[in-house]
Amino acid sequence: MALSRPRDGHSPWAPARRSAITLSPPAHPIHAELTVPGSKSFANRALILAAQAEGTSQLGGFLRSDDTYWCLDALRRLGVRAEVEGETVTVEGCGGRWPVARGSLFAGSAGTVARFLPGALAAAPGGEWVLDGSDQLRSRPLEPLVQALRTLGGHVEAVEGGGLPLRVWGGGLRGGRVSISGKVSSQFLSGLLLAAPKADASVTVEVEDDLVQPAYVGITLAVMRRFGARVEHDAGFRRIEVHPGPYRAADHVLEADASTASYFLALAAASGGRVRVTNVGAASLQPDARFVDVLEAMGARVIRGDAFLEVAGSGHLRGGLTVDMKPMSDQALTVGVLAALADGPVTVTGVAHIRQHESDRIAVLAANLGALGIRAEEHPDGFTVHPGEPRPGTVDPHDDHRVAMAFALLAARVPGVRILGPGCVSKTYPGFFEKLGRLGVGVQSE
Repeated sequence: MALSRPRDGHSPWAPARRSAITLSPPAHPIHAELTVPGSKSFANRALILAAQAEGTSQLGGFLRSDDTYWCLDALRRLGVRAEVEGETVTVEGCGGRWPVARGSLFAGSAGTVARFLPGALAAAPGGEWVLDGSDQLRSRPLEPLVQALRTLGGHVEAVEGGGLPLRVWGGGLRGGRVSISGKVSSQFLSGLLLAAPKADASVTVEVEDDLVQPAYVGITLAVMRRFGARVEHDAGFRRIEVHPGPYRAADHVLEADASTASYFLALAAASGGRVRVTNVGAASLQPDARFVDVLEAMGARVIRGDAFLEVAGSGHLRGGLTVDMKPMSDQALTVGVLAALADGPVTVTGVAHIRQHESDRIAVLAANLGALGIRAEEHPDGFTVHPGEPRPGTVDPHDDHRVAMAFALLAARVPGVRILGPGCVSKTYPGFFEKLGRLGVGVQSE
């Protein structure tokens, strides 16, 4: 099955390409109640398990984004029937025997696909596949996952270097005890766990060092249990035992994306407005649902409900803070951008691993703030941003959706912020800039 490899991770679901957009502040403070789309983190976990399950699953709250497109594309190339209608995707599971047992698969720039699919392939009774990705994804590490799968008897090898492309042979996993690093990405551990119920015997996983973003491991285990997996673990996810058994089809409504919600809540804090997100609340398992704690520390007023979050800005952002963003590192850049508008310096710690995401996020943050006249210092595990008067200028997101979304927040106060390649937001929320426009932010396309 021939497969041409796009160099970037943009999918047919991405909006029309624009070379740049220029943002300007709203005429009045933003006051809005809104919903945000579904979480691609939940979606791709659930898609891969539904595809391996026995029976047909329906997943509601589905988001059409680059990452979910490439996950569906890979599953369809494996012979899985999956149909999307509105916000619902229906998946006919194959019981762990992929109907198409040989071919090429493409993950786009989706780290979830690159880390979650190899185990599902290796656990199959047979087959041979090559999994590749965008140039960006090829640069991201996979070695901890590859070594862990080999320890369990999986046949996986990196074709070039230590990342994609990977060649994976089916043949099953034997089970047993395995150690894996958690300090670079929790997705390595999640990818191993998702495959573990398909092993011949129980799998005991031990995390050998720090685990970044353990909440996402909790999300993985919750989704696995939804599809019938039997799992036991300690309080910190340092030791997890997974028992063998089939995945069973399940109907499931995917959670809305707390990471996406955070940008709109941060916009309220920056602009002195008020935003309530009505479909993500304090009861969420997603760590970014706790980002409102940081906004509160920076002077915003916060109301928390189980199913909603509300932030009202005071018109003043408080600095003089040091914040450990390890538990919710996707929002580290959001704090860095807000810090430029604060009344004192803000230091973010605990996020050394974000240098190995879609971009070196610490270096890219510092460079782009510098281009706008704001001093930022890089540290091994974070950064310090000194407040000032951001000037109009151009932001290069390096094709990283988190960079583009975070710097868009400057539009709360700063006219003339120009963002190159804004289509990178299609990785998680293709309609992000259109939503900003509907809230009153000026969005001019080039």
